[in-house]
Amino acid sequence: MSQKSPPKFFRLPGPFIFSGTIKPRILFICGLAVLLGFVVAWIAKALVALIGLVTNLAFYGRWSLEFSSPSHNHLGAWVIFIPVIGGIVVGLMARYGSKAIRGHGIPEAMEQVLLNQSRIPARVAILKPLSAAIAIGTGGPFGAEGPIIATGGALGSVLGQYVRVTATERKVLLAAGAAAGMAAIFGTPVSAVLLAVELLLFEFRPSSIIPVALACATAAAVRFATVGADPIFAMPELHQATGSALAFYIVLGAFMGFVAVGVTRAIYDIEDAFERLPIHWMWWPALGGLAVGIVGYFSPRTMGVGYDVIDEILSGSIPIKILALLCVMKFVSWSISLGSGTSGGTLAPLLIIGGALGELAGGFSRAVMPFAAIDPRMAALVGMAALFAGASRAILASVVFAFEATHQSMGLLPLLAGCASSYLIAALLTKNSIMTEKIARRGVLVPTEYAADILDKLTVRDVMTQLVVTLRVNQTVGEVRDWLGSGTSGTEHRGFPILDETGNLVGLVMRRALLNSAADVGLRLGDMLVSQPVIVFDRHSLRDVANLMAAEDIGRFPVVLQDQPRRLVGIISRSDILAAHRRQREDDQLAPSLVP
Repeated sequence: MSQKSPPKFFRLPGPFIFSGTIKPRILFICGLAVLLGFVVAWIAKALVALIGLVTNLAFYGRWSLEFSSPSHNHLGAWVIFIPVIGGIVVGLMARYGSKAIRGHGIPEAMEQVLLNQSRIPARVAILKPLSAAIAIGTGGPFGAEGPIIATGGALGSVLGQYVRVTATERKVLLAAGAAAGMAAIFGTPVSAVLLAVELLLFEFRPSSIIPVALACATAAAVRFATVGADPIFAMPELHQATGSALAFYIVLGAFMGFVAVGVTRAIYDIEDAFERLPIHWMWWPALGGLAVGIVGYFSPRTMGVGYDVIDEILSGSIPIKILALLCVMKFVSWSISLGSGTSGGTLAPLLIIGGALGELAGGFSRAVMPFAAIDPRMAALVGMAALFAGASRAILASVVFAFEATHQSMGLLPLLAGCASSYLIAALLTKNSIMTEKIARRGVLVPTEYAADILDKLTVRDVMTQLVVTLRVNQTVGEVRDWLGSGTSGTEHRGFPILDETGNLVGLVMRRALLNSAADVGLRLGDMLVSQPVIVFDRHSLRDVANLMAAEDIGRFPVVLQDQPRRLVGIISRSDILAAHRRQREDDQLAPSLVP
């Protein structure tokens, strides 16, 4: 090998027009995300219209796309059988179309992200909204947001399968489609981005956040242009909470944490009960529909998406006795229906249950403690956000969603306090959330913390071995073998950098090559080199080095300076990478107190 030829190395970005922390390819992914957000926004409008059509046909016998509630029907006892018919149709679609349409969609999307490189079959993007429209339109106690989140995610995944992208980029498109669906339904783009981060992306980095944010902004813009920018849940103006009221909202949030754990366990206990039934799972949604119909006969407000009910709860216009009954009946209807495996969601039901419980607790506490200035409407807002935060573990998305959906800035502090305490209690009591329990039971490990990797925080110079044992190009194999056999310091290493007469790096030779019986003992080390050395710079991160080790299948690299790529300053190996992980474990251990 010519000693003048430059070494092979993992080059850092040069002084070109694009020299930031992300690659120019993100422009292409952003373009796809914007297109996706636009398409998903119109799909969301179509889904809402389809739900309205099914609702009007099923409960009122009229052909209309107007979004209406089934609670005003005059069918009497016949209302019991409409959700059953819807359940039968959904069961048939799942049996002969795709089983993936069952459930509320987010756990299934999580599973595809974690296990299947974010690949979702194209038929799910068609069957999921159709099945959801039938399930909800025939009285299912779900919101439209769950199905459109699942549909948007499926559409993003399909786009990522037809366009040449990496698995990571496909995950970003899936998350962008899902988040755009939420933004299109509620007009809450910021909380939609946070929901994608907390439940789908499992990371927070520019190359992921930017496309998702653009997709959500596009979807929300379409909604604002076609529907208006008014909050989806309008409520009377709230006032800043007093200190004693804030303390109450913290306690209320903690209570919602316990409720979230109970709701999650109840949902999956009901799923387990359905699993033990001696009939095919295709018929389970019909049984769930029977429960929905019976509950709906006695409490019509439990049927359908319930966005109007959330409005009434936040405005405080529902009498206390009716509110308590609604809370119980909604939970019974929703939990049995969702546990049966029909096509539905979790957000709207959790908002109704949490809002009702919050208003009940707020009204009672105001009567008992009038001096605390507790506002039942604020308690309802905190209750609905805190229950979702505890059940989903999406704390930031919950806080910002409640603010964006109501435009109540005075609610931010109580929301943050209540959601934090709910998250605290739920995380202490259970490992999995209502989103992750299903796939955790299948053996899927779901990330729960998005901490910075120690490999991204350390550079090569922080861990490299600076006292390097080197060899010279004019040494022979026989001389080096004798030295290796002497057992002196440095002979135990697995690889040795080779320097020329001027001290410049020219290559790396492995111990096993030197001890190979086929090697000529008189062969010069310089003549053994057949390829350029793979080197790293001292300013590289350990993540760069770990990636390079995986790509080149090499366990150690010579370390050189950026401006002097032949000047050897150290060597880094796999053991140095492992030592960095040990350093991170030490950071998590309790240190001795400085106070004697």
